[in-house]
Amino acid sequence: MGQKRKQKPYPRTFAGRLTRKLLLVIGILMSMGLALIIAISVFTMTWETADLFKYAQKYSAEYVQRVLSDVYVASINNVHEVEKNLDKPDSLQAVMERMVRQSTRIRSCGVSFIENYYPQKGRWFCPYALQRDSGEVESLVLGDAKNNYLETAWFKEALQAKEGYWSKPFLDGYEADTPLVSYMVPIRNRQGQTVAVMGVDLSLELLTQKLKEIDTELNDDQVSGTNNKRKAAYSFIIASDGTYIVHPDKERILKNYFDYTKQNNDTTAESLGRWMVAGKSSSDYDPLDMEIDLDGVSTFAFFTPVKHVDWSLCVVVPQRSVYLNGIVLGVIIFFLMVFGLLLIFGVCFLLVDSNAKPLIQLSASADEVAKGNFDAPLPAIKTHDEIHRLRDSFENMQQSLTRYVEQLKATTTEKASIESELKIAHGIQMAMLPKIFPPYPERHDIDIFGQLTPAKAVGGDLFDFFIRDERLFFCIGDVSGKGVPASLVMAVTRSLFRNVTSSLSEPHKIVSALNEVIAEGNESSMFVTLFVGLFDLQTGLLQYCNAGHDSPLLIGNRGVGLLPCDSNIPVGVMPGWEFSLQQADIDSQTTIFLYTDGLTEAEDIAHAQFGEKRIFDVAEPLQKADAAQPMVLIEKMTKAVHDFVGEAEQSDDLTMLAIKYNKQ
Repeated sequence: MGQKRKQKPYPRTFAGRLTRKLLLVIGILMSMGLALIIAISVFTMTWETADLFKYAQKYSAEYVQRVLSDVYVASINNVHEVEKNLDKPDSLQAVMERMVRQSTRIRSCGVSFIENYYPQKGRWFCPYALQRDSGEVESLVLGDAKNNYLETAWFKEALQAKEGYWSKPFLDGYEADTPLVSYMVPIRNRQGQTVAVMGVDLSLELLTQKLKEIDTELNDDQVSGTNNKRKAAYSFIIASDGTYIVHPDKERILKNYFDYTKQNNDTTAESLGRWMVAGKSSSDYDPLDMEIDLDGVSTFAFFTPVKHVDWSLCVVVPQRSVYLNGIVLGVIIFFLMVFGLLLIFGVCFLLVDSNAKPLIQLSASADEVAKGNFDAPLPAIKTHDEIHRLRDSFENMQQSLTRYVEQLKATTTEKASIESELKIAHGIQMAMLPKIFPPYPERHDIDIFGQLTPAKAVGGDLFDFFIRDERLFFCIGDVSGKGVPASLVMAVTRSLFRNVTSSLSEPHKIVSALNEVIAEGNESSMFVTLFVGLFDLQTGLLQYCNAGHDSPLLIGNRGVGLLPCDSNIPVGVMPGWEFSLQQADIDSQTTIFLYTDGLTEAEDIAHAQFGEKRIFDVAEPLQKADAAQPMVLIEKMTKAVHDFVGEAEQSDDLTMLAIKYNKQ
């Protein structure tokens, strides 16, 4: 046998030849452009830095808005609690303490009553709670001849207010060294008369500290990051009258911005202040076109109004931090780099074209294969490189495509059969759930509506209800997972609920019985979050047991709130678990809204979740007795979810059940 000629593995390949030639040309060009690339970074740095400060301004403003929103929500949520307990003045102290404990945003709060509203309490009466830095809550009653709030301007103004509002910043009357801003809410008795003012205080030191942290992080991200005032960026907030709300220099807080501009004769800084108090934003201008002389430092200002309050936030950036001179140099380098890239492109094109002619022939044959002509002849390739191997791969592809088409025909037939079976399974599953609404048209004391939308053909959510002995048994659940396995567990759980409730009436015992059966032999480790309720239609007493499910929402004349639920594990996780029993009195004209996590965790295309807050936003306008009808509530909630999700695919089963108690 003749000796085989030994091939050179790298230089003789198509990739080898092309790479060697390209590297030679690109290496020469890139060595010439290396210095230019360094200079280009100066250009990009300018705009990246500007974008960073724009983002910092937006992030800081959003943080302030979140803090204000938290205090606002806490205030609004507790107004009804205070007004409900006006006839029990000694209980108001506990309400103030609870508000302070439940929110780290709230520094203190109190209710200041009009003169001699409670004669037994004296001329002044102001239950007050204060949260110390240590986390301890101090409770006391304010108001005396020395601290006569009755004659203060803020109290008189708040008594005349028709709704809540944010006060001007002030020093705490109890601890005069603490700057605060307060959300003032008028408190009215049952006759609609304003008898007190609730003030929920936010410490400006909290906002100051957080903005300092943001500023520090922002400066650390910059090459020129420093604590030097003439080099470091910082944030401040002023009110509509120019009063400093937040500033790194604590001495300026509660003082006026324009006093400093007049003192330093900063005309451009005064213009900045006028724009800010007028509610304008730097997005209306190009901040890089406006040089502001602030406290003797040439700066750029990124400012924006803070929503829902007459404040304006500004991020001040020293001019040297932005490197304006880099823009001119960057433009020149940009055009030089474009010229270099075009040159490289032209050279590479010629080289690839001269080495790729065999690929053109192979491409023509591939087009025939793409048209369905799997027997199209392939060109003969004489070289022993990647192109030759590519030609062999196309030949193998022709054979594979022929086999694939035959397999696809069989798979299509099988898929059609599976889809038909899933359609039948969907019908069976839906038939197991209540589907006639209203279910009890002859009754006027109860109204029920439920809806289940599976994410797939079949799902793992369930709900059920029935009335026996003037008591409504109901449940809602969510099986872990999706698809056929979850639907089977769902069917078992629903059937067990019907069977167990025929002999047991206590919700916690019903849940315990379901847990024992499902947990036994649970090799697939699937579980069910479940809420089981027993509602006495005569007395309005609701007994319930929650097994790891979302807490239901109560919507009625008392407002909108979550039903308190203990932390129990889901059904099927652990046999022998002792589930707790809870109960609550349900007022007439109150709607109990139950749902699965397919509602709160519904996602839009950006993977943002619908969340609990949006559920409250939909429910709150329906608090009136004639508005929170179960069907109307679920229709509005469904529309809100669809509007939020948009074009995004449904990620989980969506189930809702609403029960309205209409006992006269």
